[in-house]
Amino acid sequence: MDLAALLAEWQRTESFMRCVTAWHVRPAQPARYRPLPAWMNEALRRSLAARGIEQLYTHQLAALEALRAGRHVLVTTPTASGKSLCYNLPVLNALCQQPATRALYLFPTKALSQDQVAELHTLGQTLQPAVQTYTYDGDTPVPMRQRIREAGQVVVTNPDMLHAAILPHHTKWLRLFENLRYVVVDEAHVYRGVFGSHVANVLRRLRRLCRFYGSRPQFILCSATVANPAELGWHLTGEDVVVVDESGAPQGERHTVLYNPPLIQPQLGLRRPSLSEARQLGTRLLRAGIPTLAFVKTRTQVELLTSYWRADLPERLRGRVTGYRGGYLPSERRQVERGLRTGELLGVVSTNALELGVDIGALDAVLTVGYPGSVASFHQQSGRAGRRQGLSLAMMIASAAPLDQYVVQHPEAWLHASPEAARLAPDNLLILTDHLKCAAYELPFTADEPFGVETTGDLLEYLADHRVLHRSRDGRYHWMADALPSHSVSLRSAAQDNVVIIDQSGARPQVIGEMDRFSALTALHEEAIYLHQARSYQVERLDLANGKAFVRRVEADYFTDAELAVRLQVFDVLAERQAGAWARLCTGELVVNAVPTLFKKIKWDTHENLGWGKIYLPEVELHTTGCWCEWPRTALRWDNDRWETALLGAAYALRHAVALHCMCSPADLYTAVEVKAPLTGRPTLYIYDAYPGGVGLAERAFRDADTVWATALAMICECPCEHGCPACIGPGRGTDQPKEWAAALLASLRTGAPASA
Repeated sequence: MDLAALLAEWQRTESFMRCVTAWHVRPAQPARYRPLPAWMNEALRRSLAARGIEQLYTHQLAALEALRAGRHVLVTTPTASGKSLCYNLPVLNALCQQPATRALYLFPTKALSQDQVAELHTLGQTLQPAVQTYTYDGDTPVPMRQRIREAGQVVVTNPDMLHAAILPHHTKWLRLFENLRYVVVDEAHVYRGVFGSHVANVLRRLRRLCRFYGSRPQFILCSATVANPAELGWHLTGEDVVVVDESGAPQGERHTVLYNPPLIQPQLGLRRPSLSEARQLGTRLLRAGIPTLAFVKTRTQVELLTSYWRADLPERLRGRVTGYRGGYLPSERRQVERGLRTGELLGVVSTNALELGVDIGALDAVLTVGYPGSVASFHQQSGRAGRRQGLSLAMMIASAAPLDQYVVQHPEAWLHASPEAARLAPDNLLILTDHLKCAAYELPFTADEPFGVETTGDLLEYLADHRVLHRSRDGRYHWMADALPSHSVSLRSAAQDNVVIIDQSGARPQVIGEMDRFSALTALHEEAIYLHQARSYQVERLDLANGKAFVRRVEADYFTDAELAVRLQVFDVLAERQAGAWARLCTGELVVNAVPTLFKKIKWDTHENLGWGKIYLPEVELHTTGCWCEWPRTALRWDNDRWETALLGAAYALRHAVALHCMCSPADLYTAVEVKAPLTGRPTLYIYDAYPGGVGLAERAFRDADTVWATALAMICECPCEHGCPACIGPGRGTDQPKEWAAALLASLRTGAPASA
């Protein structure tokens, strides 16, 4: 049976269609071509012809012409639209004309960089002389590093290596910096939030060194579709970019299906587990001989679903199904990628490791098990189907989580709306100061030298006053210590005072991550389940005094959620406005004093509460940015218990609504409620960034408050449960009408009058 016949069968099946909330068909689109530009080098033309490329898609030519005009470019077109040629062709053309030219490629993952290097090799090796392309990362042998620094025409690396190994040792990279013509930043949408804010500052340091060595490289960025490509390009590079977003690549007919598993306990809002549905639907696709890729959230789910599929398939097909995730050996992952390209493999279950642009050939169906966190990620995953034209299926199977339930209940807005904006805050004071130190180590600062902000001079003076930098007689600022500052700056965290996470599962303890101390209170307390690269670890001991958390790998079907006793103080109100008829909405700086009290064990998918435990940790202080709303007590004539229940339910929905809108994880945000705020005496709901100094999430929630609050209200009102459940107001509220009260509170902000309560 082919895919068209199976889709027709599903459409005739009443039980299947009852679970479908949307079935969207995108018609096929033909390719739009343009001839190769007349200025392209003849040797490069012959190399392209040898691969059967004699013309370009329209978006590829548009990117090339913008680069030839000296502009910086951001290409945001669908998956498998040939974005790699948008940067490989100008680089190779420049190398044909001037072999001394250098290019720097930045990829977020090793797998992606190796895949792209292989493609560049294929093109570059047919040129004379062959292009010298090298990968420079933590796996590069030491004897090779000297050759790469001297002879590498194209250096492929990642932001972490650029930050810690290339920029601090720029004197060893003289040829690269003096001749750097192009900087390629692939998968630019990944660089958002704290990570993106750090990477933007790393690129500021790169541009500063290039100015010192007399080069001014052009930036070529490639991204999944985002709502703010020009803004993203500006924040990352500090330059205006030309956005190329109209794809000329052919697209086959695609069926996008949103599937909500059937309710098994309607009163509690509990549904059949999404993994069980993926087992059934995926097995049906594979039995029909349809190449299928399933994206799941955790490594455990990878192994479970792979086992389910193998058990349900006839013996002749079991060997053609496998998993793909972090933790596999590189050789195993390469073997899976080759198997997909050649058609040897029929089914693969993966974490989001295959979401980025690794070439895996043609697939007919993609199952996304659980909302992947953003519309952009879903588009990336869906783009893995139909990569060679033809009919394809992209299906999202929702879990019981709030974000999943919202997107499947609003298919018309979600499927056709533009993706979320990728937000970053490179001027976050802590992040910016860390990179000022790194930049001062690399080159002394002059007093009037810009570094992205007007207050650079004030920050340098502050660091000199605290004996971090030395101000010389000529007014320049020099790094004082012997140690490299980059070694103490993680690109994944906003603060230096972090907790190192040590895995004790193996024979030798191994550092697997780090976390800021404030977040460690709720994520790394004893008995917490810590998730790293989709693998579950249980925390055995947290040593805050020495900044260490000791964890051990476990197989867990639940996660933990800690509660904080929070004392909030408004440090500065930056903006405020009226919300509805009575409420006041504000944004500003907060000082948060928090101590964790207890944690809950919550089951995956169903979000059932499996138990709780106490936490014994000291109080920690966080300076961050937040958004809060105050209601006069007379707005809704409730007693304190009802106010508290309504505020907690509204805060739970709001946290997920902001995460949906700001393209971030709910873990990047905290909420707090006060029935009687100390300063105003009013019921108040706070939402604030989980990072020191803030990264702009709560500020964005304030600016787009009408949209965010409406989304939170819809999450509650449209949930099919009777009184509230984990998919709308959170687990275990323990009252008769918490859902109605939380909805009334949110509705008061939109209508100016209380709902019935």
